[in-house]
Amino acid sequence: MKNYKLAVVPGDGIGHEIIPAALKVLEAASTKHGFSLSYDFYEWGAGRYEKEGAFMPEDGLDTLKKYDAVYFGAVGLPSVDDTLPAKLYTFKVRTAFQQYVNYRPVKLFRGLESPLRNKGAKDIDFVVIRENNEGEFVQSGAFFRPDSPEGLATDTSIFTRKGIERIAHYSFRLAQKRRKKVTNVTKSNTLIHSLIYWDKVIAEVAEQYPDVEYVKMYIDNCSANFVLHPEYFDVILTTNLFGDILSDLGGGIMGSLGLGGSGNLNPEKEFPSMFEPIHGSAPDIAGKNIANPVGTIWSGALLLEHLGEMEAAKNIVDAVERVFETGLKTVDLGGNAKTDEFAKKVAEAL
Repeated sequence: MKNYKLAVVPGDGIGHEIIPAALKVLEAASTKHGFSLSYDFYEWGAGRYEKEGAFMPEDGLDTLKKYDAVYFGAVGLPSVDDTLPAKLYTFKVRTAFQQYVNYRPVKLFRGLESPLRNKGAKDIDFVVIRENNEGEFVQSGAFFRPDSPEGLATDTSIFTRKGIERIAHYSFRLAQKRRKKVTNVTKSNTLIHSLIYWDKVIAEVAEQYPDVEYVKMYIDNCSANFVLHPEYFDVILTTNLFGDILSDLGGGIMGSLGLGGSGNLNPEKEFPSMFEPIHGSAPDIAGKNIANPVGTIWSGALLLEHLGEMEAAKNIVDAVERVFETGLKTVDLGGNAKTDEFAKKVAEAL
């Protein structure tokens, strides 16, 4: 029997509820499909930072390297500077493990209605592919006399040919397996150096995929079309900042941020990839057993898909939809199902 080793990092807040609930679904899938999962828990995050001054130990990355994948909840607490979780955990892992693809699918689950009037499942089914290691989030900047009248601050975006080419090739290859359309979401009419270069390199890659329709769309227009015409999209290829924003908007048109799953992928599998829901640690509802576990369950399905267990991954998503079709919903969707109750129903549906 094939065994996959997972590093499990619940993080903070609702991470301690959604991760254990979602693991029950992954275990049910592994039993059904004839593979096993072994995992170790690591209590890393803002809670650890408050006690020990670091989100993870110094050898944390070396520890994670031993695993096939990382299953992550969410990180951050109100008592900890909110610039630190990304810097000291999330970005640290994504960069060290060359997880240059942030894969964020958007679909309307059967059994749910979108907040968008007259839009159904056939209209809302696309993937946001966010460049995950470069762009606007590289944290290359500085303050200069910030408390003085002439104080200033800078952040410099970084775009490299290698970084653009590899995310573009991933996107076009993904589109070949889907509906053969890539939309490059950009803002090169105003960011006339960085994103003109982004567009130029992507256009060069597009020529290598003549079977895939290639469209360029500015971020403002794209944001409007998420709401007015989500059916326009198949694979969205965009930058670190734009992808972060658009994927949350995608969660909104699905019905809740609690539904969104994601994968931080190292496609070559030279390093482990990390899978997490798109929402935050939500400390205001932590401990109440009301958080929506679907984003975490879906992230688990993406984890299994990345490891090659395609049928198990598909079965998990189907099971989530069958539970929604019974009318059971979590609080954020207007229902009253508890976190563990919903996950248990999904595991049973498997």
